Amino acid sequence: MARSRTDTQSAQATLSQEDHPVVIFEHVELAFDEKVVLKDISFSLLSGRTKIILGASGSGKSTILKIITGLLRADAGSITVNGQRVDRLTEQEMMAVRADLGMIFQEGALFDSLTVRENVGYKLYEELRMPIPEADARVKEVLGFVSLGEYLDRMPSELSGGQRRRVAIARAMAFKPKILLYDEATTGLDPITATTVDDEICKLRDLEEVSSIVVTHQLRDAFYVAENMAVRDPSGNVNIVRATKDKEREAEFIMLRDGLIVFEGDAEALRKSTDPYLQTFLS
Repeated sequence: MARSRTDTQSAQATLSQEDHPVVIFEHVELAFDEKVVLKDISFSLLSGRTKIILGASGSGKSTILKIITGLLRADAGSITVNGQRVDRLTEQEMMAVRADLGMIFQEGALFDSLTVRENVGYKLYEELRMPIPEADARVKEVLGFVSLGEYLDRMPSELSGGQRRRVAIARAMAFKPKILLYDEATTGLDPITATTVDDEICKLRDLEEVSSIVVTHQLRDAFYVAENMAVRDPSGNVNIVRATKDKEREAEFIMLRDGLIVFEGDAEALRKSTDPYLQTFLS
């Protein structure tokens, strides 16, 4: 079995400057009344890499994302995002941290009354007050990246489930965050449609150097993201290919059980694990 606990400080000492951690959890705990949700959680996400968090319903997966974004406060431990201890920040101070975080939810959370263009550019237009020509150019760029450039003036009701998720990804990346958080982004989609979303996760990681945390209970999607990579051919076309062994090792899995980390390691280590709980989960 791969390491089940993470000695964060020792691990950080061996990292190169390029591999600096962008998210660090150290001994984080959270409980709601008598229900303990997270117990002594420690891990780090390196720049440009992926953490895939697995676990049964109620194991604490989505709670970790909410703590990163400041929507929940941990009871104990420290949480660092892009070098800032977010567990010490006020709500106003968290706004600056969230400016570098993109979040993709299971349902996509699009505004039904706005067009695709308006949904994707909402933060650029309304919050950042970016000049309209500049914002429009960025909206077209990110929609092209997710292969939906011709859907600018469609309404969300005119889109398929997979297209809505890809629009949500485009919206999350429009303001160029360096960290993207995916909360069950493929749940409810058929396998073929889910793959189009997985491809976007790979493209953002490998071509845009975005760091990502993927929360899912869909094993197929989890292994797909870990074992594939996006590359550009000499003509500039993007292809999804089997990841090299080195690249595959850059995607790490965390398995939660009852609020505890019971496994941390790459896809190969997870597949080879003889732990009875992991074998049951993977079956």
